[in-house]
Amino acid sequence: MALSGMGPVFSAEPERLPFEVRFRGREQFDKLLEQAREEDWKDLPIGKRAAAVGLALMETPYKSYTLEIDDHIEAPSVNLEALDCWTFFEVSLAFARMLGEPLDRHTPEVLLNYIELDRYRGGRCDGTYLSRLHYLADWLFDNQERGLVRDLSRDLGGVRIRRKCMEMSKLWKSYRYLRTNPLLLPEMRRHEDRISALPVYHVPKAKVAAVEKHLQDGDIIGITSKYDGAFCSHVGMARRDDKGVLRFMHASSKHGEVVGDQRLSDYLHDFRSHAGILVARPLK
Repeated sequence: MALSGMGPVFSAEPERLPFEVRFRGREQFDKLLEQAREEDWKDLPIGKRAAAVGLALMETPYKSYTLEIDDHIEAPSVNLEALDCWTFFEVSLAFARMLGEPLDRHTPEVLLNYIELDRYRGGRCDGTYLSRLHYLADWLFDNQERGLVRDLSRDLGGVRIRRKCMEMSKLWKSYRYLRTNPLLLPEMRRHEDRISALPVYHVPKAKVAAVEKHLQDGDIIGITSKYDGAFCSHVGMARRDDKGVLRFMHASSKHGEVVGDQRLSDYLHDFRSHAGILVARPLK
């Protein structure tokens, strides 16, 4: 199902960065497209379609800060040659959405349109760094408001958590755009204060094993942290294997690539800092 009419898919302004800066990985794109056509992914529901893309991205190298592509100009971008935890799930979902389009629109340019729809506040990149949804809690509220996903965390027995979001303003020298534009910091702090006040619910990790039966292929799983800085410290996608076990697919810095063999509840218990999960279900 195409998302025409579901909000701004195309930017009203021309892109200002060269295409080769905004898109990398044509060979990987073409391989994914060939596999999608051979296995008829377009006929799958959106969640299963996104999970199929995610599974095909297994072993893609991990690389952080792939979205930091310029000193000043923000633009929707994709790098299929290397992924981090955020770009893994958003590329999987954007590619799945693209497959709902007619065949002649299965192109990198249309993929970038769907990245814009997902990644930016209100579905539109205005060329500025602060139009991007930098925190997963903010992404969840914005995308749910536009009818793209549904937050299941509270329905699954989740409880409200409170965190002081400050990671980006505190570690601003790690981010290329903030490092070269420190005048953005006051506005970034205001965004963080707003996000900190959001009513965020999570399923505590002690209860995750019991709710795994309710999760579906392609559900976006945000890993909540015990500590201030952000609500979430990691993100990936759910995938149910042939035996019905709920696996966690994610781009792992520890493993240096996209992995997906571990049961979700087992993964959570491997890290003391993990507090629980948020769950966002793609709707279209």
